[in-house]
Amino acid sequence: MTNNRGDAPEAHMVPDFRKDYKLDRLAERFNVAQFVSFAPSFGEPLLQYSRLVHFPPNSSFDSLEDALRALFERSAEGTVNIRSFSEVQSQSREFLYALRTVEDAAQAIRRLSSEGAFTIANETIDVSDGGVSGVAMGGLVEFRPDSTPRGVERPGFATLPTVWATKLFKTVYGFDPGLEESEKARIEFSLHPRPRGWRQTNVILWEYGKVDHFDRTAHVAWPNDFSQMIGDKVFGLLIAELAGLPVPRTVVIPRRVAPFSFGMETGSAEQWIRTSPIVQVPGKFTTARGWQDPFKLVQTEDPEGVALASVIAQHSVIADYSGAVIESSEGELIIEGTRGSGEGFMLGSVVPQQLPVAVIDAVRAAHASLQQVLGSVRFEWVFDGSKAWVVQLHVGISQSSGLTLVPGEPDDWVTFDVTSGLEALRQLVASLPTNMGIKLIGNVGRTSHIADVVRKANIPTRLIIDCND
Repeated sequence: MTNNRGDAPEAHMVPDFRKDYKLDRLAERFNVAQFVSFAPSFGEPLLQYSRLVHFPPNSSFDSLEDALRALFERSAEGTVNIRSFSEVQSQSREFLYALRTVEDAAQAIRRLSSEGAFTIANETIDVSDGGVSGVAMGGLVEFRPDSTPRGVERPGFATLPTVWATKLFKTVYGFDPGLEESEKARIEFSLHPRPRGWRQTNVILWEYGKVDHFDRTAHVAWPNDFSQMIGDKVFGLLIAELAGLPVPRTVVIPRRVAPFSFGMETGSAEQWIRTSPIVQVPGKFTTARGWQDPFKLVQTEDPEGVALASVIAQHSVIADYSGAVIESSEGELIIEGTRGSGEGFMLGSVVPQQLPVAVIDAVRAAHASLQQVLGSVRFEWVFDGSKAWVVQLHVGISQSSGLTLVPGEPDDWVTFDVTSGLEALRQLVASLPTNMGIKLIGNVGRTSHIADVVRKANIPTRLIIDCND
């Protein structure tokens, strides 16, 4: 089989929406998945376009099998997909995924050709390789792992401004995705840890189209599928850094992508080891001063591999004060903490202390910066004498108001002494009957993990600081 484009209509006569024509035009500027395309005929399908590694664009082949064999040999997954479509309609027809042999692919293309369909055979791209796929348009990027770009049509995708998404991808994957074109166009893309496509780069473009106007803005929120892949805690810290807040130097060892690092030097060589769960579980998994065996730690705390997404090694901040801040349901800023490191305060074993004005001002300023770009936020902080470092970040306003941590009027109340500890509270929450509320007895921070546990469970809870109240 030779390249039959010379016998086909000239390029300007090919319908603009014909998928193989658009793919060939896209390949002139960008990386695309390796492919060969064919037009229907009364005899053998006619080769139209091809983009294969180490072949000139739109090369000739002696037969349908030779063209497919060249594609199979260059497919990293060893399989190919076949899309079929009509020359006069933009909608796709039959789609065949991950065919394993030249013979199966050739048979499918001949059958589809006999039905009058155009076909594109392209290398199968593994969308579960730790990369992401999505859509970039007008300063906004929507993306998720384990999906094609059309995955953004389902809930669970991440949304970031293009500038932030570019920086995040460079941090996590180590390369610039090159999404600048999306400021004036709509781009469907996929990003991969290993090189892919006919240009052998890490980003593949699937579709590109001009847009005249786009007025959506990014709504940055998590958990989402990407935050769950790298860890809830890790994603929050990345967002804090993207927002311009000081985050301690952090090395991340994830399950599904290669290790990466971000953050600022703190002036301390001491390390903390922190586990990053798939979704937030307040106070359950280890945060410890000093280094521990991460393999033993993960095996002990998550032997089934279903709860922890990554382990973090983070530089210590020399702490004058540490604590947390939330926004109440009325918009009140609740800033609490204690002198020194704050693990005891967050676990509820250390009561809140009066904070100096300088600490409150620094935390308030950090909150204002985050609120400006993210809306309502809550975060854990460490004050080193001059600035407040962010060591954990989440978005959203709290439902707490005054001493009511979670509003509601249950049928009855059960009391819980906060000195019993966080795990005892977690067990109570798990076993509490419906229509029961909790009265927490003791002096504990409204921003602590004790309060987080009942808020996350959405159980009506009141804080009783004085047992005589």
